[in-house]
Amino acid sequence: MAELNTGDGDGKKSGKVRSKKSNSKVDLTAMVDLAFLLITFFMLTTTLSKPQSMPLGLPDKDDDPSKNKDIKVDENRTLTVLLGDNDKMVYYMGLLATPIAGPKDISYGKEGIRKELLKRKKSVVEYTGNKDKGLIVIIKPSKKSNYRNLVDILDEMAIVGVPTNAIVNDFSPEELKLLEGK
Repeated sequence: MAELNTGDGDGKKSGKVRSKKSNSKVDLTAMVDLAFLLITFFMLTTTLSKPQSMPLGLPDKDDDPSKNKDIKVDENRTLTVLLGDNDKMVYYMGLLATPIAGPKDISYGKEGIRKELLKRKKSVVEYTGNKDKGLIVIIKPSKKSNYRNLVDILDEMAIVGVPTNAIVNDFSPEELKLLEGK
């Protein structure tokens, strides 16, 4: 049992005779129990920091193939980014058969893909004359690319402010040759 003694335990004896006082004791068991209850309560009710996540819009599942219609997109607005192994990234603007720019290897970061995205975003708005019809980026991660590269390119999309991007896992044989460097 936890207790607090408040007696005169100074050990000095004086010449006067005093009446003997009993030592008062305070029982602290209830206070220790209360402290542990409060600690437990606050540990259980405290919200921990929530993980930060990036919003990712996915299409609704549609079982009716007759409703699936190909959407035609202006090739002058489309930039395709191919992600390969060993942090390799290749981009091209437009169609691969008749590219407006590229195909070209590029690095991650401020002086690499971000600079190119900003330049292309500005040129697409000048081309269309409408802010709503901006740059469309198609991201194609290969099976050899790692998850970190995909997150990095999605971060660049958020930093630059590219409103429309898509992750596609469909590669043409020409695109695979670009990634392999042949």
